[in-house]
Amino acid sequence: MAEHEDIRTGRHCVFALHAHLVFVTRFRHRVFTDPHLSRMEEIMRDVCADFETELAEFNGENNHVHLLMNFPPKIALSKLVNSLKGVSSRRMRTEFPESARHCYRANRLWSGSYFAGSVGGVPISVLRRCIERQNRPA
Repeated sequence: MAEHEDIRTGRHCVFALHAHLVFVTRFRHRVFTDPHLSRMEEIMRDVCADFETELAEFNGENNHVHLLMNFPPKIALSKLVNSLKGVSSRRMRTEFPESARHCYRANRLWSGSYFAGSVGGVPISVLRRCIERQNRPA
């Protein structure tokens, strides 16, 4: 089970939902330096706050970023990703015009795809055994 401090409560639920997200720059252009990534983290934390989501970890390299999110069940992960990518692309192109040259034509910073993986909890094999062992009524 998740650590106690990661368990959150909503009005009608108790949850510990974590996701690992990876966003890659368009054509894997090497766009980011440390100041870019520092500002990107601030922007993404602001977007997460709007979605009542916690950005637990953030880091990246010159052509991609990794995020570890703790999000409530009312949030559709695809909508959160759409906002994270859209807002960060728009703000980064405005605040760092020298990197905007990598966004030519389509005026986009990010690739159209992304990686999302669920994180935490018990291994699938343990969960499968637990479900199989339920006392099903006859």
